[in-house]
Amino acid sequence: METSRTDVRAAARRWIAEDVDPRAQAELQQLVDADSPELADRMSGMPRFGTAGLRAAVRAGANGMNRAVVVRTTAGVAEWLSAHGHGGGVVVVGRDARHGSADFAADTAGVLAAAGFDVRVLPEALPTPVLAHAVRALDAVAGIQITASHNPPQDNGYKLYLRGGIHLVDPTDSEIEAAVAATPAANSVPRTENWSIHESALEDYLARVATLPRGSARELRIAATALHGVGAQPLREALHRAGFEDVHLVASQADPDPDFPTVGFPNPEEPGTTDALLALAAEVGADLAVALDPDADRCALGVPVDGGWRMLRGDETGVLLARHILSTLDDKADALVATTIVSATMLRSIAAEFGVRYDETLTGFKWLVRAGDGAGTGLVYAYEEALGHCVDPDFVRDKDGISTAVLASDLAATLKAAGRSLPELLDELSTAHGLHETGQISVRVSDLAEIPRTMRRLRARPPAELAETPVDVEDLLPRTDALVITGAGGLRVVIRPSGTEPKLKCYLQVVEQVDELPAAKRRAADRLAALERAVSELVRGG
Repeated sequence: METSRTDVRAAARRWIAEDVDPRAQAELQQLVDADSPELADRMSGMPRFGTAGLRAAVRAGANGMNRAVVVRTTAGVAEWLSAHGHGGGVVVVGRDARHGSADFAADTAGVLAAAGFDVRVLPEALPTPVLAHAVRALDAVAGIQITASHNPPQDNGYKLYLRGGIHLVDPTDSEIEAAVAATPAANSVPRTENWSIHESALEDYLARVATLPRGSARELRIAATALHGVGAQPLREALHRAGFEDVHLVASQADPDPDFPTVGFPNPEEPGTTDALLALAAEVGADLAVALDPDADRCALGVPVDGGWRMLRGDETGVLLARHILSTLDDKADALVATTIVSATMLRSIAAEFGVRYDETLTGFKWLVRAGDGAGTGLVYAYEEALGHCVDPDFVRDKDGISTAVLASDLAATLKAAGRSLPELLDELSTAHGLHETGQISVRVSDLAEIPRTMRRLRARPPAELAETPVDVEDLLPRTDALVITGAGGLRVVIRPSGTEPKLKCYLQVVEQVDELPAAKRRAADRLAALERAVSELVRGG
């Protein structure tokens, strides 16, 4: 044990000697001097380069987001790009307004420029979709956005797009991770300020977003928030350019603030996070409420119901937007819509109604934008239940909260002009395609080993029935670590480990055919409650 502790201290001293940031050196040196037990975690290895990059707490040491980690990560990305024939190409660099983002973006640009790339830096803290669009518009070989999206205030991250503005998948992610591991000390990686500013990035993005509405109605009062992120002003401008002038922002959350002072967790999915938005919507008599996450790639919608307000689930927004897009699509010959295995299944029925192709992918937009033939050919819309919507894949091949807000406003205004509402349209979809009631169970663990143990147990002894319904179980290994349980009445349960938290996540669905809607809603609620109890008992080993 003492030898291990000595090794950790030695590794920390080497890291300090090789760091590029005096503040981080001093921070880590304090832990060394105090012989802090925290050193072991700080030096446990660099953050893993996975799905679309990395995220970690902003702190000194190998296991954190800091300038040394960013420099080494970028050196690895540059090496991989050059080794795959992209040396000297355009790379776009953007950032949000989190702690450290400005320095991290400058270091990223500096390493890439010194490596011979044509680096275009966005002029200010801007939403992630602006960066994603710029990568496609400039035919860049890569794009890097410094952001931790909706993570807690103490985190930051490094999001990587490849040519075409798409996320990396295996084996590219592991290849880049290996390249990062092989990089030299951070203070020996060359950097230069020989890059240019991509001044028109936001203007180019907004010009395209303004063309998204399908209808002509524009009478709509909108309440909106960006949860202290970078999306408030771009959202307001996008809505104005699209013709929606009556926009009210939550004033206390409109300016970027890396401490996110008015929300406990800056994620529109979290209970209570949209309370200020819905209060404003009620105060101004809004027709629609819009919440973006801090980097504006996710969008949540709120609607007035029964004298109050409620936030729509991602699946509800998903089918509303899918129907809107498909009902206004001129050419459906090769059209494709897609969602993930953990989303509700109504989209399949809507796709059949319009005679278009449908696909279900693994979770994440790195898979959704590759739906169908592996390249997303013909994709016109994709969504995931976690509030991510890709409404214009030729424009931004990723989730885009601002474009989603504009298109949702178009739909809401069109319905309002006809004397209808989003909740009414949802009821119509349920009547036509079945009432899809969904829920989630998350089992948080203190011992990470408990998650694989539970998955092994479920595979060894799969259930024969759930909530008095006979079920079949499909194991998705080796594609992904997940089990899909299905039964009559649209029963579906997907069980998988969380990719970002120490949780086992369970996604539940039941479907009721509608004779009389209130009765169908009561039946669905009862069935879902019974399924929640059964699944909770199943995963906890009861």
